[in-house]
Amino acid sequence: MKINIPETDKKRVVIVGGGFGGLKLALKLARRKAYQVVLLDKNNYHQFQPLFYQVAMSGLEPSSIVFPLRKAFRKKEDVYIRVTEVLAVHPDRQQLETSLGICNYDYLVLAIGADTNFFGNEKIARLAIPMKSVSEALFLRNRILSDYEKALSTTDYEERQGLMDIVVVGGGPTGVEVSGALAEMKRYVFPKDYPELNTDEIDIYLVEGANRLLAGMSEQSSRKSLEFLTNLGVKVRLKTMVTDFDGECVHTNDGETIRARKVIWAAGVKGAKMEGVPTSALTRGNRIRVNRFSQVEGLENVYAIGDIAYMEEEAYPQGHPQVAQVAMQQAVCLADNLSNLHRGRELTPFSYKDLGSMATIGRNRAVADLPGFKFQGAFAWLIWLFVHLFQILGVKNKVFIFLNWVWNYVTYDQSLRLIIRPRVPKSGEVEVES
Repeated sequence: MKINIPETDKKRVVIVGGGFGGLKLALKLARRKAYQVVLLDKNNYHQFQPLFYQVAMSGLEPSSIVFPLRKAFRKKEDVYIRVTEVLAVHPDRQQLETSLGICNYDYLVLAIGADTNFFGNEKIARLAIPMKSVSEALFLRNRILSDYEKALSTTDYEERQGLMDIVVVGGGPTGVEVSGALAEMKRYVFPKDYPELNTDEIDIYLVEGANRLLAGMSEQSSRKSLEFLTNLGVKVRLKTMVTDFDGECVHTNDGETIRARKVIWAAGVKGAKMEGVPTSALTRGNRIRVNRFSQVEGLENVYAIGDIAYMEEEAYPQGHPQVAQVAMQQAVCLADNLSNLHRGRELTPFSYKDLGSMATIGRNRAVADLPGFKFQGAFAWLIWLFVHLFQILGVKNKVFIFLNWVWNYVTYDQSLRLIIRPRVPKSGEVEVES
């Protein structure tokens, strides 16, 4: 069975993934009208990943950081969106196998992003909490709030510590931002919501295997982020690795045992798996090796962009960083090259322009490494706010996020601490597939 997509004389470009790279590419191609564009994603919305942690920390509602894919392509001709899971690619037949059926392509672009990397530890993978989707961020929010509700009725000190203490694994931007947000909630929010609890008992740990935080940023930003977190009361463990987690206790390689039921895993990513991609094209981290034109090694008419793509250039002999800017710049370059291909023109090799890196550690605390400039503190925090607000899709989302940020800044409070659980069908009820 084939996916129901109208046939056309135009060449069909199938894009798998509606993240930063896939969405950018689809929007660019839709404006040029040279190709039929088919965008496949397992969700019907685009997710703004840099703000997942604010959903998890009750600062924003999930609806504020997602944007409906169909809304982005209103009044665009020859653009088709299908919500489906891609099961495999068959390059020899130029077909994709999906949960809806077979999808033919003339050109295929894999923008499937990355998954959480647990480095082969199945127990941690089963028990730790990742943050690679809005649903995972909402799960974390529910888990934190539910455990604090339980802590109110727990008289045993050790058991209460397990409910209240939190371990964050990974000292990159996500781990640093989550730890800072948790520390501010401990200081300003939890004492008002849970006056019966002694919030001084709450311990927030940040565990990082390297000898500094924010390894992808400057030494100056790394030192300042450590200072900010330490001043907020976060217990930072550098040159330390989590070796085991049984759901009750966290064990590290230096022999420390931390009583905590919640481990937030932000320690690394690996390329999402795609059946049918030859193993010869895969490299470390399960990324797909591509040339400077984003063409997958060994495959014809198949491209990869974003976190899944491993591309070497002179300035990046170990591949590009897995960040949104790389994905969006590769999407623009590939859109131009597909237009060049359609017109019989020469292709342009991709070159990454680093626009800088930022991380926020809480109110008036951030670090920013911009080309030629480095900032820390309140000014960096304002830059971080402006850049992320500008990148959010949709005027309504921008307004809602801005109002939430202003309210949080003025009141030191968020009004979104709701425990929202999915409804579980009762015995005998028919569960409707979503």
